[in-house]
Amino acid sequence: MRVDKTTLYDLAIFHKEEEFSLFHRIDFTKSQLGKAALMKFFSEPLNSLDEIEQVQEILYLIGENIVNWPDRITNGTLLVIDKYLDDNPSDIPEEANAINGFIYKWLHPTDYSMILFSVKQFFELIKGYEAIHLFFSEKKKSAKLSFILNQTEKILSHPKLLGLKNKSNFNNLNTVEILFYGRFFHVEFVRQIRTLCTLYGTLDAWYSMAMANLKMNLTRPTFLQDTLPAINAIKLRHLLLEKPVSYDVQLNQAKNFIFLTGANMAGKSTLIKGLGLSVYLAHMGMGVPAEKMEMTLFDGILSNINVEDNIIKGESYFFNEVKRIRDTVTRINDGKKWLVLIDELFKGTNIQDAMKCSLAVIGGLINMNNGLFILSTHLYEIGDELKKHPSISFKYFETKLEENELSFSYQLKDGISQDRMGYLILQKEGVIDLLNNIGKNTG
Repeated sequence: MRVDKTTLYDLAIFHKEEEFSLFHRIDFTKSQLGKAALMKFFSEPLNSLDEIEQVQEILYLIGENIVNWPDRITNGTLLVIDKYLDDNPSDIPEEANAINGFIYKWLHPTDYSMILFSVKQFFELIKGYEAIHLFFSEKKKSAKLSFILNQTEKILSHPKLLGLKNKSNFNNLNTVEILFYGRFFHVEFVRQIRTLCTLYGTLDAWYSMAMANLKMNLTRPTFLQDTLPAINAIKLRHLLLEKPVSYDVQLNQAKNFIFLTGANMAGKSTLIKGLGLSVYLAHMGMGVPAEKMEMTLFDGILSNINVEDNIIKGESYFFNEVKRIRDTVTRINDGKKWLVLIDELFKGTNIQDAMKCSLAVIGGLINMNNGLFILSTHLYEIGDELKKHPSISFKYFETKLEENELSFSYQLKDGISQDRMGYLILQKEGVIDLLNNIGKNTG
């Protein structure tokens, strides 16, 4: 599924401050290699239903018995192995025996200590993989998982590893065996060991995703086979909020556009981002934050949320809004299935221009039957003119002023908001009083 960098950051899938990102919330990996693999999964959501369903099955297999997930392979083990493969210890005897082993240990005590510690980590890697293979044994496995397990089993079936695999305790190895395996791993088996480490990163990333499904109470979505895009989400919530309010969201060919209104802080951006995050997670093979969610496979997500000006290039905020809309229209005019998320369009120009530009954009977008659209706006005035389009759903978030306090229900309602809260907020925050008293207190 195609997602550009702007959308990744608009939806906070990644964030400049990592702790505010979706990636950070879902990162339960136990190793740096796992984190790198998870980062790759997040950067490349899947394109095919078969791949998505395979990952869904893998996460289910891990999740149903996650308390017994093997944890013998640690980040420290992988780091030591990587360093050892890159190090240059003094030449280890090609045919180690008691005599040259004693001499090597005496002449190169530092190198021998490093070899001893490193071979112990190789031992932990092998035993860790044996536990992983046992974890998945007697379970129906997808082709993607079977490929990894078959590949690792083949590597670990090397005849020279038999002696090490038969050891129940690393301390049972003698000096000759330490030097034998130290040379074998450093000279003959480097590529295979690096493969084992890389594949463990993939398994670790899947573990992280399965853990996130459980920790965050995510539900497996259902993918529809429809040729035209559709989403039906029941009690959808924003994954990054501690106390989210849930919504029901339906978009399909008959109603492919949501015109969303409401005051600032009422919940418009939260809804838009929450839906985008859920569709994104589903295309990674993960669960979604909803009681139930059905959707078609999408070819891409595009957002227009956090547009910025560019002083260096001399580009205004409005100009960059226009560029983003132009790029969006160009991309989605390809017959593919797209989800397009637009928050507060044309904030960078005057209200008359903004209304005229918004009407033009909306009037064009609704004719693209390959896309689903949500657009939030404060331009309530254009709502009446848009009612002639049967494919537009009008939704709003209500805001009330109760005893001089703003009240947000965060409930999605049918219709167009009539809230005019800007001046009331100025009053509530004391700005009007400050302005009225300017100059009155000067000596």
